[in-house]
Amino acid sequence: MTSIPLAVEMRGVTKVFPGVVANDSVDLNIHAGEIHALLGENGAGKSTLMNILAGLYQPDGGEVWLHGEPAVIRSPSDAIRLGVGMVHQHFKLVQPQTVAENVILGLKEPAFRLDMKRTAREISALGEQYKLTVDPNAYIWQLSVGEQQRVEILKMLYRNADILILDEPTAVLTPQESEELGLTLRRMIEEPAIRGRGGNKAVIFISHKLDEVTRFADRVTVLRGGKVEATLDTPGVSKAELASLMVGRSVIFQIEKPPYVEGVTEETRQEVLFAVHDLHALNDKGLPALDGVTLDIHAGEILGIAGVAGNGQRELAETITGLRNVTSGQVLVRSGGHGGKLVDATNHSPHQIIEDGLSHVPGDRLGIGLVGNLAISDNIILKEYRQAPLSRGPFLNRTSIGLFAERLVKAFHVATPNVERPVRLLSGGNLQKVILAREITASSGLLVAVHPTRGLDVGATESVQRSLLDERAKGAGILLVSEDLDELLSICDRIAVMFEGKVMGILPAENANRNELGLMMAGENVDE
Repeated sequence: MTSIPLAVEMRGVTKVFPGVVANDSVDLNIHAGEIHALLGENGAGKSTLMNILAGLYQPDGGEVWLHGEPAVIRSPSDAIRLGVGMVHQHFKLVQPQTVAENVILGLKEPAFRLDMKRTAREISALGEQYKLTVDPNAYIWQLSVGEQQRVEILKMLYRNADILILDEPTAVLTPQESEELGLTLRRMIEEPAIRGRGGNKAVIFISHKLDEVTRFADRVTVLRGGKVEATLDTPGVSKAELASLMVGRSVIFQIEKPPYVEGVTEETRQEVLFAVHDLHALNDKGLPALDGVTLDIHAGEILGIAGVAGNGQRELAETITGLRNVTSGQVLVRSGGHGGKLVDATNHSPHQIIEDGLSHVPGDRLGIGLVGNLAISDNIILKEYRQAPLSRGPFLNRTSIGLFAERLVKAFHVATPNVERPVRLLSGGNLQKVILAREITASSGLLVAVHPTRGLDVGATESVQRSLLDERAKGAGILLVSEDLDELLSICDRIAVMFEGKVMGILPAENANRNELGLMMAGENVDE
């Protein structure tokens, strides 16, 4: 590929944050007409490097060249002008505005008179062309996370980006949607670039999913500790090789379920810790989202929820955790965990649900799970700050809070210089570990986990899954919502499949297979 022109050339790029060298003299070449994967652990420097290319950060050293010419990128508007567009892992969308309004936000034209009907038609046509269909008149807050991802990609395509950076684009997509996106990216790089000296568009694809890297990318660059470990052609490279380059050790892809600890008897495991019966609820648009859902979660069990995004999984988790009202049906929670009383918790407030001992790992880490500007220590105590020794009457005990946070940070292996660091500065894997530390510690053995490994590298995924399995071994009941079928088959005891707000069936994980689950996710009835 040496005769193919370079779309991007980064030479000796260095970026230093207080106490951290995020990028250490990184050299990166991206050819025109290729999909180039950027692989590495959370915190390896991938997003920082791409934020430099997208104009969000200024490098402390090194050079950036685009299409064979030196480029000075001082801002995202400079990047867009030069044909570089980035879709971030944490979306940059204005929730109260429509899809069309978000797509044209910041554009200089049209300057005075907006023709929103024409804009909507153009967005619809673009969505059809790239298989990224979304209602241009829908408000962002009404869309699923997967649909919001599509809006972000459409924003860049609408601006005629020649170099498209995708930061964890499949983290919010189902396996089917990921396959479609892979085909879309392949179609994109076959199109000629608008700027530069010939050549086609280029895609930089940041991912932690090794299967997708080997399937979709032409080449892959692996970063570890801010440095380039290797750049390889993906044909012929194995997942094990890539994982080893990422984390510096061999990685276990199939985690064994640990045995139950002493005291978790067969009798204990028959105990229902929480349940829903004939549950009905509406989505954010006021339309039916749950249609007669009945499930129960036993002690020492992980019940997985499978389904294509937007089929009621989010609403199910929110009704159980008090974030969404039930229109009819019942939510039952065993207050205080094992040996407690099974109480009617229908339409209880989140505070009441917390008092009952049920914990929630939300799918949106920074939007719902954490307060980005607060310190790690403050986020860790959000559920227990009212209790001694973390507080003395109406006053917080900062010494006890610091010791408590340091203990949990150590126990859950959160990588941070100190517990006073703002949580927004952590990588995705460490954000999730902070949430798990708080929720597991505050739980009475009842846990709802929504996409707990979404967007995490293989090392962080392994850590999160082990934490869930350790809690299961202690007798916890866990409802796990995930769009990763391999994860559900690996760590769940039973799997329930949802389609259009209904449970299509519940299967023992040991007897389930991907084809069967895929049929149920598409609305086919399969005998249990």
